[in-house]
Amino acid sequence: MKDIDTKKSSITRLRKIEGQIKGIQKMVEEDKYCADILTQIVAAKSALNKVGGIILENYTKNCIKKDIIEGKDSEEAIQNLINIIIKYNH
Repeated sequence: MKDIDTKKSSITRLRKIEGQIKGIQKMVEEDKYCADILTQIVAAKSALNKVGGIILENYTKNCIKKDIIEGKDSEEAIQNLINIIIKYNH
């Protein structure tokens, strides 16, 4: 990832998600109320989806564009993007 701002933002978000996951683990260990644990899992999933979207946007705007400009097979680049989007949405 070459975009410095996107990289910094993504790392910051991922560190927050890491903290959320550790918090969820602690909640499970301490037998906290299941609904509270599930609420935190939903929040962590949402945060992970957000950072994934940011990275996917960066990939589309920068990596795919770069491949096409450098003369790489544009059909292959587009198919790779489609494959990633399909995987991302599952």
